[in-house]
Amino acid sequence: MLVRMVKMTFRDEAIETFKAFFEERKDKIRNFEGCTHLELWQDNQQHATFFTYSHWRDETALTHYRNSAFFRDTWQQTRQMFATKAEAWSVKQVAILP
Repeated sequence: MLVRMVKMTFRDEAIETFKAFFEERKDKIRNFEGCTHLELWQDNQQHATFFTYSHWRDETALTHYRNSAFFRDTWQQTRQMFATKAEAWSVKQVAILP
């Protein structure tokens, strides 16, 4: 399993637009082949900063998603709302504590 985290900071006036856009697309992202989990987080202090947290079967599944027309369209529209460049990490779980 691969965990993908993406940090995005939006212009203040784009926050509600982004939230609505994510709501519209979240099921298609989550149901994309190889995606097994999807969450959207918002920073408590910096309300314009959001994180997506997703689980992918493997690097190949994530790459397939990132090369899809759906991702390209989604990312193009999302990018237009950014205040700063997004940051992304692909990581693997090392330990989970109950």
